[in-house]
Amino acid sequence: MREDALAAKLAALRAGLNELGATLLAFSGGVDSSFVLRIAHEVLGGRLTALTSVSPTNPEHDTSHAVALARSLGVRHLLIPSNELEVPGYAANPTNRCYLCKNRLYEICAAEARRLGIASIIDGVNADDLADYRPGLRAADERGVRHPLVDSGIGKEHVRALSRAHGLASWDRPASPCLSSRFPYGTAITPESLRMVATAEDGLRTLGFRTLRVRFHGTLARVEIDAAELPHLADSTLRTALVAVVRAAGFASVEIDPQGFRSGSLNAGLSGRVHP
Repeated sequence: MREDALAAKLAALRAGLNELGATLLAFSGGVDSSFVLRIAHEVLGGRLTALTSVSPTNPEHDTSHAVALARSLGVRHLLIPSNELEVPGYAANPTNRCYLCKNRLYEICAAEARRLGIASIIDGVNADDLADYRPGLRAADERGVRHPLVDSGIGKEHVRALSRAHGLASWDRPASPCLSSRFPYGTAITPESLRMVATAEDGLRTLGFRTLRVRFHGTLARVEIDAAELPHLADSTLRTALVAVVRAAGFASVEIDPQGFRSGSLNAGLSGRVHP
């Protein structure tokens, strides 16, 4: 995208944020919400509060990044314990699981906003997210949560380019959705299975893989890594190490997806802003 067009989107984002007044950001620590935090802090200063829910379904490295970034900017940051597995129906992993999760998150955000006298709640949803299966958007609609990136026409690649220009280390971080996204719909989610997935993925990162998913299929782990990294597995030592760290997490068998990583691969057959 031309620099002037990107600058226009950034100007629109700043203008939209400036109209909000005191604002609470649902801050996951991912690429998108980290960028929103940075720009919202510049625009709103002390009128901004960030909220991160701490849950077994959230990757710990995202929470750690969220804490570090908010602290470095001096943003008031709330860490609120949550456990989506306690939400009725969530653990059964229905196709509207994301709605149940986001509804709990925005419920927490709304309660904290009321407590602090804050009228506006925003998140890090970007314009490209509207094309994926995102039932959580219904929860945002119901709670009046604003999407400043969507409002200013900013998609994922715009976020990365602007994050890099603003010196954010998160600019090239891989996307990191909640750990429940590793489970095929209808497969029950338990604290133990979440720990297995998280441990396996952490182990793969120690081997140098960056973009990856460990899909949970009972005792089988189906590993997706970036297609550009698949040739590295021709090294039998690395391939053996990959299998070992995944088995050490509790899986009996390991399968490497020959197609490589595909974002939202378990959403195949589902489409768009389908609301349950």
